[in-house]
Amino acid sequence: MYNDSLNMRTGPVSLRYRGRETIMQETELAILNGIQTACRSEFLDTVMPALTRICNHGEIWIVLALVLLLFKKTRRTGAVVATALVLDLLCCNLLLKPLIARVRPCDVNTAVQLLVAHPTDWSFPSGHAASSFAATSALYASHSHLWIPAFILALLICFSRLYLYVHWPSDVLAGGLLGILLGFAGRWVWQRIESAVDRRDWCVRPQ
Repeated sequence: MYNDSLNMRTGPVSLRYRGRETIMQETELAILNGIQTACRSEFLDTVMPALTRICNHGEIWIVLALVLLLFKKTRRTGAVVATALVLDLLCCNLLLKPLIARVRPCDVNTAVQLLVAHPTDWSFPSGHAASSFAATSALYASHSHLWIPAFILALLICFSRLYLYVHWPSDVLAGGLLGILLGFAGRWVWQRIESAVDRRDWCVRPQ
């Protein structure tokens, strides 16, 4: 059950904030309920949990990074994807989720019947969206054509989080935007690592 004391504020400014927060929450609940009304089917009730499950801990993207690392031609791309996923873990799961501590929509609307196990961590931002778009944008930044199927899969995974009623739409949007930034950051970090290694090799090379 949603505990309103989690968002307790005092003073007139805080009351205005709470009013905006309530309107936003009602809008997002309406979106989630609209998805339930318009899209629920036996087929999607099977497909959406499966889609969300392959990314519960970023598994699909971790496997992709490992496969890319196996081959010399794609090793650099794999390293960029892996770096982006590490940044995602640090920023999303270890920093933002506990810092913002937002409850999930299924804790507000307790009448909804979940098709997956109730998540035990906080809601904002969506880790599924962040890892999916971190990997996708890392592929794009590395000029890999794999970014196109990855983008489609990322969108489907994001939709699954809304369909399953475990994330607010703003969680997914923020997670996607964060993931895009981290994907390009992963490329930048790896370029700095490569530059440092090249400089070291040049310094130790016999003259």
